[in-house]
Formats: sequence, C-alpha cells, structure tokens
Amino acid sequence: MANQDKKSAKSEKSEGRGSQIKEMSFLQHLEELRWHLVRASAAVIVCGIIVFLNKQFVFDEVILAPKNPNFVTNRFFGWLAVQLNSPDLAINTKPFQMINIDLAGQFSIHLNLAIIGGIIVAIPYILWEFWRFVRPALYENEKKHITSAVFYSTFLFILGVCFGYYLIVPLTTHFFGGYQVSNEVVNQINITSYIGAVTTIVLGSGIVFELPIVMFLIAKLGLAGTSFFRHYRRHAFILLLCLAAIITPPDAFSMLLVTGPLAMLYELGILLVRMVERKRKHVDLLEA
Repeated sequence: MANQDKKSAKSEKSEGRGSQIKEMSFLQHLEELRWHLVRASAAVIVCGIIVFLNKQFVFDEVILAPKNPNFVTNRFFGWLAVQLNSPDLAINTKPFQMINIDLAGQFSIHLNLAIIGGIIVAIPYILWEFWRFVRPALYENEKKHITSAVFYSTFLFILGVCFGYYLIVPLTTHFFGGYQVSNEVVNQINITSYIGAVTTIVLGSGIVFELPIVMFLIAKLGLAGTSFFRHYRRHAFILLLCLAAIITPPDAFSMLLVTGPLAMLYELGILLVRMVERKRKHVDLLEA
C-alpha cells in the first residue's frame, strides 16, 4: 500500500511537471524568453556603463597590462628563466609600441570594449536568467539546485576568462609582438588589432569552458548519454582543436595550450553525464 502511495505521488509530480510545461504555448514561451533577455540585456548595459566610466583603470590596468614586463605572468616567466638559466623563457621583456590610425578609432574601441566588459561582468546574472528560464522544465527536487548550477556555470566561465587572460594573452603578445620577418620592419601594433585579439581570447575561453555544463544539459534533456560521448570522443577532440584555433591566434602552441584544458573539461562532462544517468536509473527503479 505504501509503495502504491509512493508511485502515485511520483506520477502526480511527473504529470504536474508535464502539465506545467504544456500549459504554456509556444508564443508564451517566446514571451517568457523575451523578458529574460530584456533583463539580461539591461544588466549588460548597466555593467557596460560602469566599464565605460572607468576607462583609465580598464585600459591601463587590465587590457594593456599583459604586454608590460611587470605583469604577473611575465614576471613569473622572467623568474623561471633566471632559475633555469634559460633567457628564452622570459616573455614580454620589451613592451611594444601601439598606434591608432583611425580618427574615431579610440572611441570605437572604448565603446566596443565597454559592451564586451559589460557581458563579462554581468555573466553571473545572465546565467541566473538562463537557469530561471530552464527552471519550469525541471522536477521539483531539481529546482532547488538552480543556485548551485548558477555558481558552477559562473565558476567555469571565470576560470576560462582567467586562463585566457593570464596565460594565453601574455604568450600571444610575446610571440606576435616580437615576431619580425626582417630587422627593417618595425612592429607598431594597431590598438584595434591588439584589443580584438585580447577580447576574443578572453571571452572565447570563458565560453568554451562551459563545455561540461552543455554536456550536462544535453544529458538532462535525454539527447545523448555516456556511450555517445565516449564513442565520439575522437571526433570531439578534433572539434575542440577547431574551437581552440578560433579563439586563439594562428599559432600551434596557443592552440594546443587551450586544447589540453578543454579535453579535461570534456572528460569532466562525461562524468557529469554518467551521474545524470545513474540518478535517472535510480528514479526508474523507485518508480518500478
């Protein structure tokens, strides 16, 4: 009798969940999504204004810092070069000169950077709005984990941003800033090119570090399982190489440096998918 009560209670929960989803039409879902996007966009605008107003700090202490010798990564490689008696390990020992060749170039850069900075700063709220949109499709016992999902999504994004900013950007600026085809050709880097490379690396790294979360959602939706991700592991690594090539400059070292962590994140995603499958089997056994 008790087992029948448990079954009926669980079936009611499942039916309640399904009816809650079915109650909303396609247009109502679009309307709900629109308001989530409006709130997320408002957060980006507010954060973008804050970034725009702090021009001196954002450019001198953040964006242009990785090319300077006193940047933390550059100082570490300098120390490592001394310890190992290998001068070639030292990076960005001589900061290169930057120029602007467009009349409105610096203002356009300032405006574009404010938008990108607004997205990065507002990412915790953007992810919160995303999970709030997904929330109605979850079971009651899964809804209480929304805060954890926002935390881990934000953590992975920030981890990716830090990885790109503190490792990939300094190595990239060292390689391309000092690369010369001839001593008669002096490098005077256009600031648009430099900032475009920095923002692409940083933002791209943050996005691709969300790979385990994407795999987790695919498993939750029942679109793929552990066997699928294991079977197509080699294909996935080739795709990860392509992603690394997109978000990094065209040199093999940076691409491989990004691919390594992405491969580990893919394996972490497989572990999360396995957890989802085990939990689903456990629920099925209880309902049987």
